[in-house]
Parts: sequence; structure tokens; C-alpha cells
Amino acid sequence: MFSRKTRTATALAIGSIAMLGLAACAPGGGGGEASGPSTVSKDVAAAGNVTLKLSDFFQGDWIEQMIDQFEKKYPNVTIKRTQEDWGQLTSTLNLQLQDDSGPDIASANNGWSSLGTLGQGGLVLNLDDYVDLYGWDDLAPTTIARQNQFADDFSSIGDGSWFATPIASASLIGIYYNAEKLDELGIEVPTTLKELEAAAKKVKAAGQVPFSYSGLDGNTAALLGLQSVYGSESDINDFVYGSTDVDAADTGLSDAAATLAAWNKDGWLTPNFEGLDYQTSLANFLDGDAVFRWDYTGSLGITGDRLNDFGYIQLPQEKGGTTVGVGASAGAMVISAKSKIPDVAAAFLDFLMSKDASQAAVDLGLVPMLNKVDIPDVLSQTGEANATATLDSDDGYVPYFDWASPTMLDVLTQNTQLLLAGKTTPEEFTKAVDADRETFLAGQGS
Repeated sequence: MFSRKTRTATALAIGSIAMLGLAACAPGGGGGEASGPSTVSKDVAAAGNVTLKLSDFFQGDWIEQMIDQFEKKYPNVTIKRTQEDWGQLTSTLNLQLQDDSGPDIASANNGWSSLGTLGQGGLVLNLDDYVDLYGWDDLAPTTIARQNQFADDFSSIGDGSWFATPIASASLIGIYYNAEKLDELGIEVPTTLKELEAAAKKVKAAGQVPFSYSGLDGNTAALLGLQSVYGSESDINDFVYGSTDVDAADTGLSDAAATLAAWNKDGWLTPNFEGLDYQTSLANFLDGDAVFRWDYTGSLGITGDRLNDFGYIQLPQEKGGTTVGVGASAGAMVISAKSKIPDVAAAFLDFLMSKDASQAAVDLGLVPMLNKVDIPDVLSQTGEANATATLDSDDGYVPYFDWASPTMLDVLTQNTQLLLAGKTTPEEFTKAVDADRETFLAGQGS
């Protein structure tokens, strides 16, 4: 989570605002070596009366509920929580973890700019022994597990040892729709890209705005959502995780950029979106200014009856019919290499992946991950949960594309703005992405 992206201040403040670099050693440039504890145990009581320190960016009640439940289960443990905003935590976490009095556990960001840097600097534990102890590799889909893995020498991402764990709540990119507007216009909920474009054409013909969009902050949600409709799970994963056998054109990026540019040319995006920031466009969408909106699950920040006002769609691929979607856990949890109680810390991480944690997420209007739980019969949550279940069964998660390099987010946002301003082409966009990753990979090998 979340790296990454333009995000909302939602129930979990998921990682998609901006990917901020850390001041520790850069990927591929040496530094410490992360290792695991010499022995591991599930016996939390054996630790005696302890205080577990947690630094996180989560908002809302979910994490507080998890803390309360864990403390009741283990009365010998007190969890001292420090909540920070996303930018503050990601920019200071390396310093916090170097401090002897720093947190035992923290929520980090996936990818090279955060998790890779922390691991390479020896600031977080290698979690492989805990993976074996708790069976986390059986719990997490392969495409989610790889988001937390690096080679032991940090030469590559997406395979090797675990340096973080997911939590039982997901962050996906998909399409929200205004159910009342679709009903008023007599349009069925689209289930394919072809049906979505046919619906958008009808919305435009009725004098309404098909897609809510903001351009001021280089919003990439629509671009990355479309990419997962065109590109295969294997090609997108391989590109992000550094395979030189795959280039950006193989991932569906050119097709996604061409589609988004065509939508803009057809007038399907919010008028004057160039001057709209994310939060303003989101508020306008909730007020009914458009019918569809690409966004991150949980981003609407709605509760109660409003959960029936908006639905959620995860489109299948154009070719093949399987479902691929940009998605990750809503948090990547690390254990400090300086923690004196790593067994207690690992037990808490396991608790954050539990079925109880998934159910608590659902009960708070969030999107569950890792476990099958009861879903309320409300429109938006049903759609989100169905999407997660489909991606789980298809092993169809793909990582946020900006994880491919420490500077990829800037390349994507800037070129999305240029594309929609008519100042670059889909092909030039794709070449810029390739050039950025090639520069990074060359540095990795030096």
C-alpha cells in the first residue's frame, strides 16, 4: 500500500498519495543485511509483561479494534500506538527504526522506495522463519506474497524472503458507479470494457458526464485500471519485478493510454479536469456529477445507507475472460530489527491477517482480504468483496506499477498529464516508462 499513488484519506489511509523516498541507502547500493531472529516461538505469554510499540498510518477504527482484541487475548501485552499520516511515516520510518526506542512494528510502503530500502539497510527483520511457523505462505495468494519479498542480496523484488506481511484488508483499483443514475438512464451495470464504453456513450448522449476525473495531481487510477484489462497478470508482474524479458508495451500500457486518451477526446471525462484536484473531484462524484469513477477501494469513505448508493465493478480482461486487478494489502507490516520482542510482534502481525481481522474490516465498510467472511448485503461492499474473491481465485493481483522503480510514480503521473493534454502519445508514454526502469535496473547491476 501503499507507494504509490494519489490516494484518499479513507478508512485506512492506504498508500496512494505520493511515493516518498527514504534517506537510507538506495537500492543496489550496499548497506546492511537483513536477517531473522535466531529462534522463533508462538508462545506470547512466555514474553512476560511487555509493551509492543506500533507506528502506523491507518485511519478509522479497524486498527484500534485489532489492538483491543489482541490485548484481551494476551493480557500480558500492552500495545502503544503512534499514528502518523502517510507522508510523515514514510519519510521518517528509516530514522525511527534506527532508534533504539523506536517502534517494534510499523506499516511501511511496498516497493523499492520504502520496503526495499528498509530491508537492504538491515532495519527490518527477515520474516521467513515466522512464515514457516505460522503458515503465511499458505494464507496469502502468491501475487500478494511477492509484494513483500526481495532477494536476500536485494538484487531483485518479487521473489525470495519475506520482509513484510499483508493485513486482512485490501486496496484494489476498480470502477465505482452511481446506482441511481444508471437506473434513471436505463443502463445495465456493465460487466466488460465493451459494455462500459457503450454505457459511457449513452451517458454522454443524455447530457451527463460518464467518468469523474481529476487531472491536477496526475491521477493514474484509470490508467492502471485499464492496463489490468489489457495486460496479463504475468507480464505486469514480471515488468514490475524487474524481468528484462518484458517491456512496457507487453503490459498493456500503450493500449490503456490510448483508451484513456480516446475517452478524453470523446468528452467522457469531467469538464476542465485539468484544474481539479483529487479530493474535489471525489466530493463532486459523491454529489452526483458523474456516473462512473476509477478509484481505490474504500476511497469513497461512505458508510450506512450510502453504501447502497454506489456499486463497484472489477472488469475482466479483454482477452481470455480471467480477472486481473491492481491490488495489494492495505498495509505492509514490518518488524524492527531492533525489537526485543519479535515473537510478540509476529503474533500481532499474524492476528492482523486473521479471519477476525477480515470480518472486522467488513463490519467497518472496508474490503476484506485473505479470508472468507460474511459480507453485508449492501451494494458497494458486495461488489468489492466479489472482486477480491475473484482475484483470490484467479491469483490475479498485480502490483502497483510504480513499484517498478523509485521514480516510476513521477513518470506515470507526469506522462498521464501530458497524454491528456495532447503533448505526448501512448507510444512515447510507454517509451518513457521503459527508459525509467532501464536506468534503474542498470544501477541495480552496477
